Amino acid sequence: QVRLQESGPGLVKPSQTLSLTCTISGASIASDYWVWIRQAPNKGLEWMGAIEEDGHTYYNPSLKSRTSISRDLSNNVFSLQLRGVTPEDTAVYFCVRDRGRYGMDYWGQGTQVTVSS
Repeated sequence: QVRLQESGPGLVKPSQTLSLTCTISGASIASDYWVWIRQAPNKGLEWMGAIEEDGHTYYNPSLKSRTSISRDLSNNVFSLQLRGVTPEDTAVYFCVRDRGRYGMDYWGQGTQVTVSS
């Protein structure tokens, strides 16, 4: 059974960096394609970026200048950093496995991040 679990602070001050980690069990970070998605209040899902099997990363162009995704093979986790946050970055953040034509089959439960002073 594949499980994904997001972790990180629930409150971040404006202009600071939001850092989240996704811990994977039942699958390897070195296989498949791993994604960060967020959903702001009363808005749809927003694809933020991804890291693939070989470690190559892809980013939403609208967030690329502020976003970094990395992985730790030894701990089987991948992480998200979003720099220079504003209240508009308040959202529930999800980590997801994307199996391409088979769809995004496993999601973390999501973690609420609020940007506020």
